[in-house]
Amino acid sequence: MLAKSLNSRPSLFDFIAIGGGSAGFNAARVAAGLGLRTAVVDGARQLGGLCILRGCMPSKTLLYMAEVLHLAGKARTFGLRIPSAKADMRAMQARKRRIIADFASYRDQALHSGKFRLFRAHARFVDPHTLALSDGRKLRARHFLIGTGSKVSVPPVPGLKETPFWSSDDVLDLDFIPKSVIVLGGGIVACELAQFLVRIGAKVTLVQRSQHILRDHSDEASTVVQKALVDDGIELFAGTRIREVARSGKGVKVTFEHDGRVVTRTAAHLFNALGREPNTAGLNLNAAGVATRADGQIVINRWQQTSAPHIYAAGDCSGPHEIVHVAIQQAELAARHAAGVKGLKPVDYSLLLNVVFTDPQLATIGLLERDLDERGKPYLTASYPFNDHGKSILMEANYGYVKVIAEPKRGRILGAEIAGKDAGELIHAFTGPLAMKATVFDLLRAPWYHPTLAEIVTYPLEEIADKIKGA
Repeated sequence: MLAKSLNSRPSLFDFIAIGGGSAGFNAARVAAGLGLRTAVVDGARQLGGLCILRGCMPSKTLLYMAEVLHLAGKARTFGLRIPSAKADMRAMQARKRRIIADFASYRDQALHSGKFRLFRAHARFVDPHTLALSDGRKLRARHFLIGTGSKVSVPPVPGLKETPFWSSDDVLDLDFIPKSVIVLGGGIVACELAQFLVRIGAKVTLVQRSQHILRDHSDEASTVVQKALVDDGIELFAGTRIREVARSGKGVKVTFEHDGRVVTRTAAHLFNALGREPNTAGLNLNAAGVATRADGQIVINRWQQTSAPHIYAAGDCSGPHEIVHVAIQQAELAARHAAGVKGLKPVDYSLLLNVVFTDPQLATIGLLERDLDERGKPYLTASYPFNDHGKSILMEANYGYVKVIAEPKRGRILGAEIAGKDAGELIHAFTGPLAMKATVFDLLRAPWYHPTLAEIVTYPLEEIADKIKGA
């Protein structure tokens, strides 16, 4: 009955994407390409989504500028005379805005391409097949994709809600050099932007609850990044319990427990980097029969279907990983599944690729040691340090290591971990081989140019190959 009803009304759709970011846009693109009558609903002030406007692209633009500044400050190490170098925040912001405007313009044009309808409004479910828009219109569809992303989380830290704080949005828009900042959190956003702040000239204190920063990564890798942050001048406290956040004069005060004592730090500004949460609260998901977890994250199956099978979700609002290329994979899968495409396969998380853009960077792919330990699977591992490699030494890039994890009989590569210079680029030496189920011997048959950073990966490959030959 529903199909007949929908086909009788020309304003109805086969597929509606709620949100025009990476997940929603790509789901709509694929759905329209498969012949589905498609719409996108996005009520944001500016089109583009989190990655383009307030996430990946603006943050990496600023991080790279801060890295250039950092290298200029190390001029004497390289035998150069650079009398002084400092951040011009207004000029940096102007460059960032120019770059982001180009990306946002491209996405805006794509959304207005005419391949699907675009509704500039916020949406909430009225029933499982109907949306009420903030402009008063209603839309119905056979299938939906929820791609509403995430928003800054304000966890129940005593005094945090009552104390003025910056979010990552605020830090990315800074047009002045703050005198001092306390950063709450030790995740990717906290570490990347804390390093940015200290490199442009702010005094930075980072307070992290877990024993290690970047707790989703190995202790070994996080220790490398932690040492670099401290060497940059960040006062870093890990393994803490925050007692109170409060105003203090013209600034803020944070009191916390660390190593059995009570510590208090004050600063001009507070940066809340304690994480993000799914942006699902305003969707009225109960009316659609869509189940969520306690934090608002939408529950999905391997085809991205929610508890209402005709409604899909992808990206930050559903997880399990807040990574742009994963959101795109999920969204494209959802659109194809909704269109009835045969022979589909779920997203393969055994090939999960992750990059932290601190300096040094941290990158991983595939199954790592703790994953294999949890599954009780045997493996071989070998690593090699950057401070013993020719190209990294001459670049003064001595932090970190390359680690390879492989199957012990044939040497099939299972995963890799790199903490070091340009790790986000180097990790791609493993993406194709992992997807193709290659072995360490396959990679060693390939040429590796000397002297390059990339050839450092051959040392752990050779060590694992020798272990297998000697077994």
